[in-house]
Amino acid sequence: MDDPRRDIPRTDRLLALPAVRAAAASLSARVVRDLVRAVQDRARRGEIAPSAVESEVLAAVAGRSRSSLRPVLNATGIVVHTNLGRAPLSAAARAALADAAGYVDVELDLATGARSRRGAAARAALLAACPAAEDVLVVNNGAAALVLAATALSAGAELVVGRGELIEIGAGFRLPDLLTSTGAHLREVGTTNRTHLADYTAAIGPGTGCVLKIHPSNFRITGFTAEATLGELSGPCREAGIPLLADLGSGLLAPDPVLPDEPDLDSALRAGADLVIASGDKLLGGPQAGIIAGRADLVARLARHPLARAVRADKLTLAALEATVTAGRPPVTAAIHADPAALRERAERLATALDAAVVAHDGRVGGGGGPGVPLPGWAVALPEAAAAPLRTGDPAVLSRVHDGRCLVDLRCIPPAEDDRVLAAVRTALARIARPEAP
Repeated sequence: MDDPRRDIPRTDRLLALPAVRAAAASLSARVVRDLVRAVQDRARRGEIAPSAVESEVLAAVAGRSRSSLRPVLNATGIVVHTNLGRAPLSAAARAALADAAGYVDVELDLATGARSRRGAAARAALLAACPAAEDVLVVNNGAAALVLAATALSAGAELVVGRGELIEIGAGFRLPDLLTSTGAHLREVGTTNRTHLADYTAAIGPGTGCVLKIHPSNFRITGFTAEATLGELSGPCREAGIPLLADLGSGLLAPDPVLPDEPDLDSALRAGADLVIASGDKLLGGPQAGIIAGRADLVARLARHPLARAVRADKLTLAALEATVTAGRPPVTAAIHADPAALRERAERLATALDAAVVAHDGRVGGGGGPGVPLPGWAVALPEAAAAPLRTGDPAVLSRVHDGRCLVDLRCIPPAEDDRVLAAVRTALARIARPEAP
């Protein structure tokens, strides 16, 4: 009896197919060969017929991109969505990334031919946007910035910090663990809910390396509370010659009236902080980066530390960060400041096409920024079962599931993508109406 596996097309014939050869121009020969062999193995196991191998190979190479990361349309209403890579880059930042992909003058003065300061243009852009800063250093993320600062200022010495600010954030990341890993000796002051200026001044002494003030991001204690401000701490720190370090987290460069309680770099420096730390991929709306700004002598001290080499930002980050700061409102800012009336109009157009309902839906800043601050808006309410096919469709659309409904919020989706959202929702609804459909 003939073995049907003998009918499986040969590897060389499959690799010679025009579409497969074209795919090999963007993917490596090894990746294409592995895709072919995986389909052949499915046929050998009896999962597909030998006659289907060629079409399955063509589908596999057509669906294989250069990266396994899939673009997602964010319909959750959460602007800085950590699971989706936080801030979406502006068109200018994306173009800057492409320009920086080749050889660039990241550490070269083309006029003189001499080596120059790394990322000078990004530094200049940040200094122009934050006038209170004397100098700026960019590293690869916010945690790296805090580690570098704590190591350079307090390794082997005491780091004074309020007990109520030593928090745990996403994925079990605990600030006390990070700080102690630097070799600093934590000197916790105050209590969980109340820490006074006197607690800090009593702790400052000859063994103090720095005083750290941490913005608690998405953690809040309400009721019987007290904390010492940067303005109050600056005097005792300067009298003792101790640097005052502020970890602000979200990366606002200047005050934002929509987020009145969110600290910004410029105001924190003017209030008396010697150094401030922030993330580039949150409210700043740029690439993942850690920004350290403040006194020139302290920034230089951090830049000279051996750890600075291990956490420095690459050319792509520097290029995207510069473009984010200089090229107008990034998508994060636009989404936070979106007009609720315009959002409702877009939602109603989508709902009318789908015969669905529009419901009030507050967006959120996300990423630890603006905790508890509602961003008034609207969403299209769909059956809860639509959420899964939306996530797995093409394009992938991530919605919010709440109170038994799938809510599609257009706040974080550019208006030019509304038609794609409509098509994706129609496909998802058709799939749940016909569960057997692929």
